[in-house]
Amino acid sequence: MESRNRKGWLSVLGCCMAIFWSGTIAFGYPGVMRAYWQETYNVGPGAVGLVVSFMLLALAVCMFFTGKWHMKIGMRKCLLIGAAFTAVAMLILNAAQDMTLVYVWAFVVNVGCSFIYGPGLATVQQWFPQKRGFVSGLLNLVFGISAAIMSPILGYLLREFGYNNMNYICMALIIVTIVIAAMIAEVPDKANLSEEEQAAHKAILTALAEKAKQMGTQSVSVAYTVGEALRSKPFWLIWFTWVFMGSAGISMVTLSTSYTGSLGLAGIMVLTTFNITNGVSRIIAGTLSDAIGGQKTGCISFIISAVGYFALPYMGTLSSIAFFSALVGYGFGTLFAITPPLASGIFGLKYFGMIFGLIFTAYGFVAGLAGPALAGYVLQATQNNYGVVFNYLAAFSLLGAFLIMLVKPMKNRVN
Repeated sequence: MESRNRKGWLSVLGCCMAIFWSGTIAFGYPGVMRAYWQETYNVGPGAVGLVVSFMLLALAVCMFFTGKWHMKIGMRKCLLIGAAFTAVAMLILNAAQDMTLVYVWAFVVNVGCSFIYGPGLATVQQWFPQKRGFVSGLLNLVFGISAAIMSPILGYLLREFGYNNMNYICMALIIVTIVIAAMIAEVPDKANLSEEEQAAHKAILTALAEKAKQMGTQSVSVAYTVGEALRSKPFWLIWFTWVFMGSAGISMVTLSTSYTGSLGLAGIMVLTTFNITNGVSRIIAGTLSDAIGGQKTGCISFIISAVGYFALPYMGTLSSIAFFSALVGYGFGTLFAITPPLASGIFGLKYFGMIFGLIFTAYGFVAGLAGPALAGYVLQATQNNYGVVFNYLAAFSLLGAFLIMLVKPMKNRVN
């Protein structure tokens, strides 16, 4: 068991190393580069908001397929493919002469992320099915908090080395990190486990199945198919939760810097604070979901996000804006933390990657438009009336809290 667990924790470490840069790009780049893109390409906040929309669109298009391919090719190859897409994306970004290629970068870079994030969540849960909330929360912690660490560094690199050199530096670091990660991360089925390690892994699954039987709950060894999931009520409740809470959360990536900028304040601190709670909440919520369930954990956190949005229009100091933005970050991070264990607990682990990818279509196809893109155009139409935007995003948070409480387990069965 000790040897098996050692390989498992190495895989968790590798997945965390790889997802660090995906989080930096997703939650750091749009905020840090907002002013540069607007000034360099002479565009408004709506055009910059579309960068996040294209990022999310890539996840929506790709994550179902990367979940399917992950089952066939394993985590190691997924990581290397993700690194290749990310490197190509950074080259595209440096070639941009207007926002068109920035949008192409946003899409391609998150194609790379789709080979890392969903497969990474599936991998860590397969290694530690008895701690699904904790390990998925740990991965999500790194995903969310990486931008809090890197946003000030990105700002420094931009000032000291210039835009193109900063992108080359990041590209080199990304390639090196993910190649190292690929050396240690793999799913249990492809990790060349010894007979003793395979027996230890099987014993964990057997113990979990027995515990679920005694408690009258569903075992993660169950295998609801993608079709069965799509025909179920829990899937669509989770999907719409992602529409509303996903829109509310991702909008703060660009709003944090644009709102403070409209008040004549520096926005990097607010973006950093948002990303700290966006990251920290993921390990807290992931652990709580193991104890009290994802539904209750999510409901409380999404209400906290609504409080943050309702309060923001009345804030005028950097510290107060940072505090209430952090509440939004807490709710947003919770969404990422509770969904993997909630989905795998309802539908099982076998087809988790594909089912989770379909859940992500809510985030990619709808949340990106109803969140950052719509917020940008509402600001333009209302002459920067942030109160309107913050209030509708607060309402979205409350809708997410309501929907998540309606999620119930599927009818119990044994596969």
